[in-house]
Amino acid sequence: MSGLAVPELLRASHIKPWAHCDTDAERLDVFNGLLLAPQLDAAFDRGFMTIDDAGRVIVSDRLDPASRQVLGLDRPLSVTRLIDPHRVFLAWHREHVFIRSSASASDRVALVTGGRASVVPSVSEIAFP
Repeated sequence: MSGLAVPELLRASHIKPWAHCDTDAERLDVFNGLLLAPQLDAAFDRGFMTIDDAGRVIVSDRLDPASRQVLGLDRPLSVTRLIDPHRVFLAWHREHVFIRSSASASDRVALVTGGRASVVPSVSEIAFP
């Protein structure tokens, strides 16, 4: 998706977080994962982006244009080689993690972190080297 071809710099990102999986089999399912560049992994985990069934990246309206540019989300991106088992997990991500304009980022972070209080900076507050 990002064009990053250095495997050591990619992160295995769970589509449905382990804490929300119903079984160990679901946690370890190879289709519950994507290899993402670190900044895309963070955006995906926090709901600032998701992926539709055709593999197109959808960016939340809550992510401002400047942050989109810094993260490389200011251009069309897509994931190739998705198959139906991925789509099941991605549908869950779109429903439970992705930040739609009607939900706040803190609402979604509370769900993903299991309601634990945590301070998460906005993407525009994160300094990238």
